[in-house]
Amino acid sequence: MQQEEFEILVKELAQLDAVSSILEVLANNEEPEVAEAATALIGHFSLAEIEGEKRIYHVFSQDNDQGEPEEFAEWVMNDGDEMLRFIAWFFYTTFEITDKETYLAAGCTYKPVKRS
Repeated sequence: MQQEEFEILVKELAQLDAVSSILEVLANNEEPEVAEAATALIGHFSLAEIEGEKRIYHVFSQDNDQGEPEEFAEWVMNDGDEMLRFIAWFFYTTFEITDKETYLAAGCTYKPVKRS
């Protein structure tokens, strides 16, 4: 994907208001790697209230040292955060594109999340 195409896609995705909508658009992307990565993520997110915050987690299984599947949950963002945070997470975890690069493609300034 060319830089200009990436910028257009990120700006389009930033207009959406739900993780499921973003994944649907990505799953229909003409770039096979993007579409496959998004399709694989559909249905793997959960909302949980932790410490008074509603958090969105990526839930996945991975084999442990004994070869048995073990479930993990990775905190992606809080419910109500801007969707650009999820978009940046997708491109970083899938293609190692930094959050800063994704925010710049959207025409925004990246501000790292402060988590306690």
